[in-house]
Amino acid sequence: MFKADDYRLKIQGMREVLKEAEYALDIVHLRPRLAELEKEQENPDVWQDLEKSTKIGREISGIRNKINAYEKGETALKDAEDVVDLIEETEDESLIEELDEMLTVAEKDIEDMRIRAILKGPYDNHNAMLTLHAGAGGTEACDWCQMLYRMYCRYCEKMGFKVYELDREAGDGAGFKSVDFRVEGENAYGYLKAEMGVHRLVRISPFDANKRRQTSFCSLEVMPEVEDDNEVEINDDDIRIDIYHSGGAGGQNVNKVASAVRITHFPTGIVVQCQNERSQLQNKAMCFSMLRSKLLEKKIEQRQAEAAAMKGDVKKIEWGAQIRSYVFCPYTMAKDHRTGYEKGDVQAVMDGDIHGFVIDYLKKA
Repeated sequence: MFKADDYRLKIQGMREVLKEAEYALDIVHLRPRLAELEKEQENPDVWQDLEKSTKIGREISGIRNKINAYEKGETALKDAEDVVDLIEETEDESLIEELDEMLTVAEKDIEDMRIRAILKGPYDNHNAMLTLHAGAGGTEACDWCQMLYRMYCRYCEKMGFKVYELDREAGDGAGFKSVDFRVEGENAYGYLKAEMGVHRLVRISPFDANKRRQTSFCSLEVMPEVEDDNEVEINDDDIRIDIYHSGGAGGQNVNKVASAVRITHFPTGIVVQCQNERSQLQNKAMCFSMLRSKLLEKKIEQRQAEAAAMKGDVKKIEWGAQIRSYVFCPYTMAKDHRTGYEKGDVQAVMDGDIHGFVIDYLKKA
């Protein structure tokens, strides 16, 4: 029997969540801001400055996405209410299945909006710079590093982010010793900052003839991309820039010109390098972007350390420092209270299904 009041109550609850998201995202003030930016974009002088025009275009795209998501949720709830009224008037219960599907989609869209509203940190809307480092374990750890890289590439693909590989150091037998890559998209850093830490893998090693169980570790650094030079100051006397030939396959330009760039920052000991762009200038610009991101991350860590010192001693959560374990063996994988993954879900994780981990982190933050 169709209970219209139950559906209306559910729709009302979803509408309240939508209203909260509207307030958090400040939709009311975003519309005039969008009109202002579109008017500014029509000015021919703006297109003479590539950096400024790119920044305006990115801001317009972000605002449009928020407004469109809100309007989509609002329309979905209105359509659902109309269907409830229609079923009640015509007593055609064949439409109930369609109504349930509409509410499921609307609920997911509204939840995505709520997550966007949570991402209010100072750098959450920035692009992200990520670095994977294989831990001790030789070929096994390098292979795990490559697997994680594939996982994050798949996740970014599902989220609509763009991934640009910046630098890679191949392992001796297989995989990567380290890989640097940039993720470009709305709230990329906000979503991926939860992934920072050590990732642990337990499996039967494919590189061991005796098929013994091995444990491998790989660390992931996540930093916001800093676009404004004023946020981080880099003195010329504090750095050394080295130019060298790019490794790997390449064309005539790679073979003739030393296009790869390495920058060493003396005060912190940070070393960044990039060799994937076609020209030395592009590699140099990307290196400075990576360096600024790493220096900004150090500043954030210092602030967090100072705040932690004010709170007093806090016991570390050990064994190791892993934020997540991927247990392939034994296969009787107990359900994790945080991830919710059980036996049979390992392949889903490796295919980039980390959205649940990120959402869970944001809800607890």
